Amino acid sequence: MLHLILADSEIETIPPVIAGHRVVLRHARRRGRKPTELILNSGLHYPAMRGLPGMERRGRPDIAHFSLLLALDSPLNRSGLLRVHVHTRHNMLIEVHPSARLPVAQHRFEGLLEQLFLSGRAPPQEPLLTLERASLREIVDRISPAKTIVLTDRGERREWGRVFDGASPGDDVAVIIGGFPHGDFLSPVHELAGEMVCIDPDLLLAPTVVARAIGAYEEFIGLQGERLGLAEKK
Repeated sequence: MLHLILADSEIETIPPVIAGHRVVLRHARRRGRKPTELILNSGLHYPAMRGLPGMERRGRPDIAHFSLLLALDSPLNRSGLLRVHVHTRHNMLIEVHPSARLPVAQHRFEGLLEQLFLSGRAPPQEPLLTLERASLREIVDRISPAKTIVLTDRGERREWGRVFDGASPGDDVAVIIGGFPHGDFLSPVHELAGEMVCIDPDLLLAPTVVARAIGAYEEFIGLQGERLGLAEKK
């Protein structure tokens, strides 16, 4: 089983310190919500975010959105061998049900997140997303993987097909990928990682790294051949 953790993802509700800004208030009226119930989005709220600590990386729910769309549609997930955990900058954990079919439209995804942050479940009747407080360390401890790998440009350079060298196909393996646009992890990933691995000399977008990690794991366990009925011929 592959446990994919999007760590320090920039998903949060509007901080109270900017809730009174005219841009936020206008958006809240349009959405029919209180300002602090909205999801921070740098594309919509940038004027209000000026001066907000770490503003250059905050308000990026789109990164988790695109990553989740890729992960949930993968053959690995369809085979029941993937679990996705979204950890946010404020140590909130979004657990994603493997059967979730998330909306493709960004505004609808953010609406789902608004509901999630209000009630802890979304949708409330048959939740596909659940929310709780958990640090990255607590998430890794709960999974208790045989191997934990952090994909980072500061890691050991390795071909992406060799990311899972040393693991067993039957192991639970955790891969930690940054859910932020640039900069470094806020969480102490170096204390949690068994291995720090770099798969490309250039900085790659998080969804690209997610796709590479899932593809590498599928190849590692021979999933494609198994699904095509070619495993014995390989």
